[in-house]
Amino acid sequence: MTTKLPRTSVDPADRHDAFPEAPCGTAVLLLAGSSGRVEAQRADLLARHGARVRAIRWFGGTGQRPAPHEVPIEIFVDQLDLLRRDADRVAIFGTSFGAEAALVTASLHPVDATVAVAPSSVVWSGVVDGNWSSHWSLRGTPLPSVGFDPSWSPTTEPPEYRSLYESSLARDPDLTRAAEIRVEGITGPVILVAGGDDRVWPSDRFAAEIQRRRSLHARETTLVTHPEAGHRITLPGETAVHGGVTMGRGGTPSADAALGADAWTAIARALDLRE
Repeated sequence: MTTKLPRTSVDPADRHDAFPEAPCGTAVLLLAGSSGRVEAQRADLLARHGARVRAIRWFGGTGQRPAPHEVPIEIFVDQLDLLRRDADRVAIFGTSFGAEAALVTASLHPVDATVAVAPSSVVWSGVVDGNWSSHWSLRGTPLPSVGFDPSWSPTTEPPEYRSLYESSLARDPDLTRAAEIRVEGITGPVILVAGGDDRVWPSDRFAAEIQRRRSLHARETTLVTHPEAGHRITLPGETAVHGGVTMGRGGTPSADAALGADAWTAIARALDLRE
């Protein structure tokens, strides 16, 4: 019996296309995290600096998986291939779960640059209707992933999940190694942005691990951090984003903006943006 693979096209209602007045030659696939939003504000910002941008909803949209659970990496590959028709260079830019998606995709499919904000160094599990499996699938097969520690419970209100991710990583070292994203296989430059006060998950730890493993293979990697910034950053020209699942994210508006300002220099260079 042949397994029917999920559709990988993106409905027009589930994307936002931004076109520059003066193209810089770079096209960007833009991915949000667990909020499921379409990152229209950030897409328009990048377009004002020359990039052709497509921001997509990658779960919860028309014909898509209802949650980050066995989402086909082919969704992102197909969109990158479409964007490559319009540009000299193609980049993928993701935040949180979207950064996880960006790094996995770039490790499997050539891109010219990868930007990962609040990234993970491993693939995580997601749940639909009580069934746990990998966030991502490839050719219909779930990728190895780290599951959550069932003994963990929150100690703050709203909940901060950083310690959940940390304890989950330690439960099964062999499984954690199997779930590592093969970041050393990403050939283009990688920009990592992480706040030292990220209380959603240890993105600063993840980013340092990604940088370490890539340095062993002489891969170009830039890590931008700020000790007081949290899970979300605000780039110059953006307004702070609110909403999404209720949780402690850490940081302060000023620190998140400071990290965004520092990151912008590296992002603009990697994407070859105009001033």
